[in-house]
Amino acid sequence: MQSFGPLDRTLGSVPGTLVGQLSRIDIGRGREELYANQLPELLTALAARARVESITASSALEGIVVADKGRAAKIIDGSVRGLRSRSEQEFAGYRSALDYLYAQEWRPLNLGLILHLHRLLFSETPGRGGRLRSSDNLVVDRADDGSRTVRFTPVPAAQTGHTLQELLERYVEARRAGDHHPVLLIGLFVLDLLTIHPFDDGNGRVARVLTNALLAEAGYGIGRFVSLEQLIAESADVYYAALLESTHGWHENEHDPWPWLTYFVSLLTGAYHRFEEGAASKRPTGSKQDRVRGYVLDHAPEFFAIGEVRAALPGISDQTIRLTLDALRSQGQVRSEGTGRGARWHRLR
Repeated sequence: MQSFGPLDRTLGSVPGTLVGQLSRIDIGRGREELYANQLPELLTALAARARVESITASSALEGIVVADKGRAAKIIDGSVRGLRSRSEQEFAGYRSALDYLYAQEWRPLNLGLILHLHRLLFSETPGRGGRLRSSDNLVVDRADDGSRTVRFTPVPAAQTGHTLQELLERYVEARRAGDHHPVLLIGLFVLDLLTIHPFDDGNGRVARVLTNALLAEAGYGIGRFVSLEQLIAESADVYYAALLESTHGWHENEHDPWPWLTYFVSLLTGAYHRFEEGAASKRPTGSKQDRVRGYVLDHAPEFFAIGEVRAALPGISDQTIRLTLDALRSQGQVRSEGTGRGARWHRLR
């Protein structure tokens, strides 16, 4: 909310390095449609892998880990029965929130949507989701020796609903006005949302899943094909340092948003670079069995089902897929787990 008033002062002078990066991001956005038309199979494969990485990485950033990779894969595809721990419950919750935003029309962006996303995050954990926090708190860092350092002070609980509503209204108005680059506006929205800290738990996950959705709404679908959450996890120290630096003075509207925006723009630049590397260098060629082999070894999740290969490679029969998998199994590159329609495959390299 603080970052949106007045915007001409906040975003009036964009650093030159970011201007160049924003230009590369816009070029990357323009190429998304090209790849969608020319390489639909590859994009389907990239999207499947990014979904797994996003759920896994965003959860891990909060200390939520399912150590058994095979079981984690089943939770992600919804085939597991009975979640055994709170970590598994919250892992499944991020899957539900991410899939909700990608599976249907979610407009408009409003308080109800944010509460619903939070409710989905804790949909497998009874009684925890969909409510703004009711008490004041501090966001702290805990050192190995047990000492605590206050990272920042969120908005008082009594003001959370009003402040969050004002942020939503200001963001929507700024997007409608079209005076500033949408990536910068999304970055400011995420910064303010995290600083308001509207929930007792799950703020980071709500912000990350919303980042994907807001970028997609603005025409930047990169989060579908490259996991932004994975890139954040790979640069976690820089991520948290940038947030911390940009929250100083936020309550007095004296904060500097550029450390965070610099990180955010660099994150998207890196995502489009990774996308180009993955898409441009791996155009599907060769026979149908070669295409199945290439998908399984280079693009499929570590654990997958034949149905996922079929969806990624339209026009290729199940018989061809099974023949290729049998050949890969005999070469020691995949292993089958289970039989019949519920069978899954495990890539071994």
